Amino acid sequence: MLFERQSDVARKGWFRKDSGRRPWRLSVKLLIASSIATVIGFSAICTSVMLDMRRGEEELARQTLENLASSIDADISRNIELYDLSLRAVASNLVMPEIKGVSREIRHLILFDHAATAKHFGVIQVFDAEGKLTHDAATLDPAPEDRSNEEYFQVHRANPGAGLYMSRPMLHRSAYSIVLSRRINDSDGGFLGVVVGSIRFSYFHELFSRLTLNPGDTVTVLRRDRMVIMRTPFDLNIIGRNLAERKSWNPANLKEGGAYAGVGPVDPTPRLYVRSGSTSLFFVVVGKPLASILSLWHREVLRIGAIMMVLILFVVGTTLFLAREIGRRAEAEEKLEELATTDALTGLKNRRKFDAEIDAEWRRAARNGTPVAVLMIDADHFKAYNDSYGHQAGDQVLVGIAICISDSVRRAGDCPARYGGEEFAVLLPSLSAVEAFTVAETIRVKVEQWAEDPKVTTVSIGLASMTPTAAIDWAYLIEAADKALYAAKANGRNQSVVATVPQLALVA
Repeated sequence: MLFERQSDVARKGWFRKDSGRRPWRLSVKLLIASSIATVIGFSAICTSVMLDMRRGEEELARQTLENLASSIDADISRNIELYDLSLRAVASNLVMPEIKGVSREIRHLILFDHAATAKHFGVIQVFDAEGKLTHDAATLDPAPEDRSNEEYFQVHRANPGAGLYMSRPMLHRSAYSIVLSRRINDSDGGFLGVVVGSIRFSYFHELFSRLTLNPGDTVTVLRRDRMVIMRTPFDLNIIGRNLAERKSWNPANLKEGGAYAGVGPVDPTPRLYVRSGSTSLFFVVVGKPLASILSLWHREVLRIGAIMMVLILFVVGTTLFLAREIGRRAEAEEKLEELATTDALTGLKNRRKFDAEIDAEWRRAARNGTPVAVLMIDADHFKAYNDSYGHQAGDQVLVGIAICISDSVRRAGDCPARYGGEEFAVLLPSLSAVEAFTVAETIRVKVEQWAEDPKVTTVSIGLASMTPTAAIDWAYLIEAADKALYAAKANGRNQSVVATVPQLALVA
């Protein structure tokens, strides 16, 4: 039973060392916080770099698509302009008064001598105000044709200012083409008919075949009203569709000369779309899949992400290892400190620890203006008991006294200690002499009740309490309590005596 209580005292001694762990806990927390900050910092830097790389890839792709759209736009515009010159020449020559008096052969030569004849250009024709074919660049005797129901004919008849008109994609003279037409006016601005030519789809196929396009890339030529004139990859189901009629697509997404990243109006593949600048008839939109643009970036993200993950795991593992080692070292140092400041026999603090505690409490009490009390406790007749029953029995007596003291002193700031030999000391911060006397009597009575032979195992206690001042050192407090202890022994032992301060007069 005695040794079990001794173990309890030892455990209490260990638990009172919690404050000693704080510096090491702070060190572990600082290590973990530093590691977290390092990981977050490197992650933020890598994220910023990767985002910059993504923006760079998108910007490079946008510039490339802009150049491609501009070159396609320029090529188509140049050919349409050349063809339009032929249409203008035919329209102006038809209204010349001199042409009416010449033969058909000369008239045909005058009208179509400067007509463009590239392989992708259709034959230029002239229709009168009724839509009847009157002249054909391919023959002197054209077969009868009536184009009065065609869209381009009706547009020119209704609108004198239509200028060069581009039709919807259509089957014209046995070939899929877009028809280019101009109105013919008399001298008074009256409607005389329409001069018509065409550009075959083969021109666009040849143009697009010269481009280096990746799978998923698109090139779309649209009329000003957003009707699809031509598109690669070629799909007749899309050619001739008016994208302005699709409610799921907002035309404001892709403004003139602008770019748009996302799903377009034709298919669900997300692309970066770039639109060419303004022309009077058409515009070009070039698209490239975002997955293709960002494929290299995605590979870099995976590579750098894998490296970052390895580094993060390394940092975390190293941090945990160091934290564990710091914890072990802290625990070892705490144990060493406990051994250095704890009496091995009783489990109480030793004199070295007691002196450090009373010095700290004395300074604190001096700042706060509160009292400090000390008990000096001595085992009565211990030397005789030790000589009679042996040192082992004497050690058990000391352990029993230590247990009684520990059970009576329970405040966190109290410090019971073995002062030397059979002498003990108890530091009681913030207690007056009366309050300290109550504690002393509690200890004395417990020792008396615990002992088998009160005549042999009792304690005498001297106590003192004073409020620190600048002129008084804590040694005076110890000296006062020690004198009170000698007074208790002189008065017959097994009693508590309070020292009066500052005169240090002794009273029972």
